[in-house]
Formats: sequence, structure tokens, C-alpha cells
Amino acid sequence: MPVDRLTPILQEHVANLHRAGTAKGSETVVVGVKRAEGDRGPRFLLRGEGDKEFMRMNSNSYLGMGLRPEVIDAEEAATAQFGAGPGAVRFISGSYEAHLTLERELAEFHGRDAGMIFSSAYATVVSTISSLVTPETVLISDELNHNCIINAMRLSRPVGKAIYGHNDMAQLEAALVEWKGKAKRALVVTDGIFSMRGDHAPLEEVMELCARHDAGFEENVVSIVDDSHGVGAMGRTGRGTEEYTECAPADVLVGTLGKAFGVNGGYVVADESTIAFLRESSQMYIYSNPITVGEAAAALASLRIVASPEGEALLARLRSLTQRFEDGLGRIGIETIPGAHPVVPLMIRDTHKTHALVRHLYDHGVLVTGLAYPVVPRGDEEIRAQVNADHTEADIDSVLAILEGYSR
Repeated sequence: MPVDRLTPILQEHVANLHRAGTAKGSETVVVGVKRAEGDRGPRFLLRGEGDKEFMRMNSNSYLGMGLRPEVIDAEEAATAQFGAGPGAVRFISGSYEAHLTLERELAEFHGRDAGMIFSSAYATVVSTISSLVTPETVLISDELNHNCIINAMRLSRPVGKAIYGHNDMAQLEAALVEWKGKAKRALVVTDGIFSMRGDHAPLEEVMELCARHDAGFEENVVSIVDDSHGVGAMGRTGRGTEEYTECAPADVLVGTLGKAFGVNGGYVVADESTIAFLRESSQMYIYSNPITVGEAAAALASLRIVASPEGEALLARLRSLTQRFEDGLGRIGIETIPGAHPVVPLMIRDTHKTHALVRHLYDHGVLVTGLAYPVVPRGDEEIRAQVNADHTEADIDSVLAILEGYSR
């Protein structure tokens, strides 16, 4: 059946996005990868660019795990043995041993009782939060939380919602005080690392406030942290923002297998009772296929590397490269938001200059993410650069030279 009346409406919507400058636009297509060699990290070939090589500074693969032979070999071996797909959801076809082992070792890695894996971190967050919300729950969230948390709140039906200013602990406490006696349960939700800026939540203060006001809620104040950008990138051993801030553990911790671990999927770790509840209540766990056995085996191989002395060395290298990049930006005179995380925002604070500098970097073989008005408010325009452990010192210096050449 033709959709002749709907089609022009859809076309106009997309056209309006392009006119407003908020359209995602066409995606780059990777057609080849050149492994690291000498003082050069990995390079990528893009459709339409011929033999031109690109350095990715827009990748969440903070430790370079996705290209490690041990991780690739683990995925290939498991796929050869068990097949390409899981067959069905777990309550129908059952789980594979690799899924259960991965869940157990993720829980151990984070010092929790139990864990469960999902098809993505986005699904993990949405399904975990919505499952824990009742009609007598208040949801309290940082204003800069990720889109997955925002949509989880939209899909839920709590008694109330409160948004506090970014990392504003006074506003968080005020929300907890306001909802005492009005809600039985409070869910305090925050990102560990805020991915657009690379800054982190003051989790030690968040946990202290949750504990301080817990007695005021019949069903507790429950802390939920999405540390998808923190795990494998923050802390001496890669345990994430909790380790970096030396805070008490969150009640519920969400992570991803698709960033620092370099594979695919998401996970949640918590106490046994919470995980047992989520297995029976989480719609995106019950009714969605899990990650493949090959992906689970690859993630397990990556996790074991991160949890080893070799992982600590990779994390130390990542910190060193990040500091090298931030120091270089300071010498050039480009404003940034200092921090330990490998997301390094270049605060350009002008829409035209942001677009122009992104193009300049692209023309010189460097891929970054530009965020300009109206995607961000005027004056907050930035370029998000992401350092990876498989970059080299020469890579970092070459990007700094390209930036310095533009500023002249």
C-alpha cells in the first residue's frame, strides 16, 4: 500500500532537521583497517576517500581491545564451535556457558554478588530503571545524563521526577528532602562519566547523600550509576568512576562491553536479589536475544586482559596519552575541560569555527565529533576528541600539530 500522504511529511521533517543543523546526516563507512605499525596507531579507510588513511579520535574503544588478536581469536573460536547466533531469547533456548561465565566474572570484577548481560548498554539502562520504578517511586536524575536515562524516565510511570543541575549536590539533596514522605522509593540516577564533556559525577558525594536520606524512604534510596564510559577507562585498575572517586559502591551499576572492552553488549551488576528480580522483570532481557556466544567469549577475553597487570599497563598508557594531549592543547591555547578521562572536549565556543575545525581535521586525516549550536547552547560549542590506548605519542603529536597549524 503506498504511503503517498505520509511520505512528504517525513521528507519535510528530515529537511527541517537539516535546515536547523541538527540532522545526523550521512555516516562515514569504514572499508578497511590498517593495524598499528611502528610509531603509528591503527588507521582506517573510508568509502569515497580512496587510499587516504584516517586516525580515529572519535572512538569509544578506549583500550584498543577490538583489534587485539586474543579478543578476535576468542570470538572466532567460539563462533566456530557454537554458531553465529544465539538462536532465541534465553528463557526459550537457554544460556550458553560463555554468557554465565561472563556474568560471573563481571560481577567479581566490580565486587558485586551477581550480574546479567543485555544486547546493549542502552537496553540495560532503559530496562533496569523502568523495572525498578513503581507508582510510588520518585526518579531523581542529573540534567546531563545520557539519552538512555532520559528515555528510561520517559517510559516509566513514577509518582514524580526531579532533575538536578549538573553535579549540583545541593539540588540533589533538596530533591531528596522534598520527596520524603511523598514517595516510598527514590531512585537516584547518574552517569559516572558524562560522555560529551569527559567530566565525572562526584560519586562519593552522591553515595553519601543517598545514605544520609535513606531512612526517609520506606523502600530505600537506591543509587543507579551508568558508568559505560568509565569502566575500562577510569581508575588504576579500570573499575571506573567508583574506583577513581574512592566511593562506596552504587546499589546498581551499569556498564558496557562495547566501549573499553571493545566488543558489544551491556550489563548490570548488583546484589543477588536485585539481579534475580531483573531476570524476571526486565522486558529487554526477557524478550531480546542476548549477545552472541562469540561476542561473550570475546568480551570475556577482553575483561581478563583488563583485570590483569597488562590491563593496568594499558590504563597507565591511556592516562599518559590523555595528559600529553591535554598539555599540548594548553600550549596551543585551546580551551578544554581538564580531567583524567580520555574524552577531551575542545571548547571552541563558536558554531562556524567548530564546523571549520572539524573539516580541517578531516582533511588532514583525523576523525573527531563536532557539537555546535543548536545541538548545544551558543557558547558551549565543542569538538569531542577521544584518546585511545592504541594511539601512539607520534599520533597525539601529529594531531596537536594539525590543530596548531589551523590556529595560525
